[in-house]
Amino acid sequence: MTDLNGRRALVTGAASGIGAACARALAGAGAHVLVADLNGDAVRDLASEIGGEAWEVDLGDTAKLATQEFDIDILVNNAGVQHVRPIEEFEPDKFSAILRLMLESPFLLIRAALPGMYARGFGRIVNISSVHGLRASPYKSAYVAAKHGLEGLSKVAALEGGAHGVTSNCIDPGYVRTPLVEKQIADQARAHGIPESEVLPKVMLTESAIKRLIEPSEVASLLLWMVGQDAGMVTGASYTMDGGWSAR
Repeated sequence: MTDLNGRRALVTGAASGIGAACARALAGAGAHVLVADLNGDAVRDLASEIGGEAWEVDLGDTAKLATQEFDIDILVNNAGVQHVRPIEEFEPDKFSAILRLMLESPFLLIRAALPGMYARGFGRIVNISSVHGLRASPYKSAYVAAKHGLEGLSKVAALEGGAHGVTSNCIDPGYVRTPLVEKQIADQARAHGIPESEVLPKVMLTESAIKRLIEPSEVASLLLWMVGQDAGMVTGASYTMDGGWSAR
């Protein structure tokens, strides 16, 4: 079992879904967890539940993040949103906002965490990417662009951090049972002109060999191994958890 006693972790987008599952898993392994999200009530409830700290924050406000410093051993960049539109209808301000939240914000958080990690000679950066960091889908230009960028950022952090005991990796899930995916079902139904009941079999899971949604706890289980001592030589990697989607 992964022993994280004495470690400090920061998880973004921790109010629900993958982020909440990761925060619970890290705390269960002994880490002190700072849970960050725009939804203050939810992160305060979660922090109380796991004995951690709540950070109500708009991660899209990158000007404020640029001055932050963090004394943490583990950083989990998970916060994200989705917006489904054809490129010609995609609102430019929405595109910019998604890139700020899902690419610029992880960069700034990594930047803020690295000095402390370097000083201690230990650090684990895990970026919750997506199969869309490796593959594209129609109508998701901002999300796909942000996740592809996150993959590159993660690899650069791996190369720079290796000499300092810091690893950086991506987890690339397919569709996970989260509020974000549930909202996408309605958006995809409108974009494709089909009933919501047909979105999973006809849109979301067509490329997956295993025809089900991933559970957040499954993602958290992989993360828990990646932040432990046994994964010290795992860096610059992208671990798919997509039911075979990217095997095509």
